[in-house]
Parts: sequence; C-alpha cells; structure tokens
Amino acid sequence: MAKTKKPESTRRDFLKLSGIGAAAGAAAIAGAQKPAEAASRPEKVSAGYRETAHVKTAYALSRF
Repeated sequence: MAKTKKPESTRRDFLKLSGIGAAAGAAAIAGAQKPAEAASRPEKVSAGYRETAHVKTAYALSRF
C-alpha cells in the first residue's frame, strides 16, 4: 500500500496568507466607509451643565 504524503503547511506559508488576508480586510474596510457629514444641529445647543434657580438654591443651602 502506497502512503500518500500530505503537503505540510509551513509557518512561512501561514504568514504569507495572513498578510494577504489582513491587506484584503483593510482594503474592504477602507472602501466601505462613507465620508463624514457636517453636524446638522446648532452649536449653541448644550446638554451640559446649567446653573438654574434650583441649582443656585442647592448651592446656597450647602454653604457652611
């Protein structure tokens, strides 16, 4: 019975294929991105900190 020899994958072959796969993946991602659009909401709208009457009262009551 003849023994068939399996082609042995080498580390060098693996590194070649992984490099090609990484380059193909990067190209696919770069091609799929859309250009950034300008912000559509006004600049003065802020959801951050606001010093309202309620906050001023809390500050006044917490002073020692």
